[in-house]
Amino acid sequence: MNRIDATFAKLKEDGRKAFVAYVSGGDPDSERSLEILCALADAGADIIELGLPFSDPLADGIVNQLAADRALKAGATTEKMLQLIRDFRKTHETPLVLFTYLNPVFTYGYQRFHADAAAAGADGILLLDLPPDEAARNADLAEGTGLHHIQLIAPTTPEDRVKLLAESSQGFIYALSRTGVTGAHGAPSEGIGQTVDRIKKYTETPVCVGFGITTPEQAALVASVSDGIIVGSAIVKTIETNAEDKEVAAKVGGFVSSLVQAIR
Repeated sequence: MNRIDATFAKLKEDGRKAFVAYVSGGDPDSERSLEILCALADAGADIIELGLPFSDPLADGIVNQLAADRALKAGATTEKMLQLIRDFRKTHETPLVLFTYLNPVFTYGYQRFHADAAAAGADGILLLDLPPDEAARNADLAEGTGLHHIQLIAPTTPEDRVKLLAESSQGFIYALSRTGVTGAHGAPSEGIGQTVDRIKKYTETPVCVGFGITTPEQAALVASVSDGIIVGSAIVKTIETNAEDKEVAAKVGGFVSSLVQAIR
């Protein structure tokens, strides 16, 4: 069984909500990036979204854009990110979802990337700029197997589109708490419960909510109306603030631990 599916099955059995953490791979450098991944898992993250650094991350807010830039300047490459996953798998089984754009995956080779990432120990992929119906129209993108494809659904997504995305979902659905790019510049929408309910009409796939969650109080509120929460920019900002600190991983772990406890 895919690690993502196994994790959600165990969470359901235990009556718990998922904590999904996002970080950019290679930030602030490859060695400490591995330490941060391990710290996230040890702090209680149920799933980790690992950003594959890309030079033009249009769907990301400034915090995550700067993280990708730091990683690239530190020498991050697709091959190094795959090695990062292999190194993480030596000690941890926490599911990993690659969070990226089509360009670096297509450049590497679409099916080759899926096969190599799965062999390295990745469990899923979220391609921000590749809708599933567009992928189906392109023969070069038809053979992406080995990883669960995670779907994004926004509050403004039309009903027929929600149905399409929900019915084709794997692993879990990333429900946006509000519109816009990633970042902690806006709190989660008060209507997120209705968004989750709208998605659940069409699928049994777990629905996790992200965008704007920065405090334990927000984490607990969003977790109460979903299957889990996704926190990214607030974690990445902690890395940015402590980028020169040798103890950055411990500080990230401490911050994440407080959010994890809020939804337990």
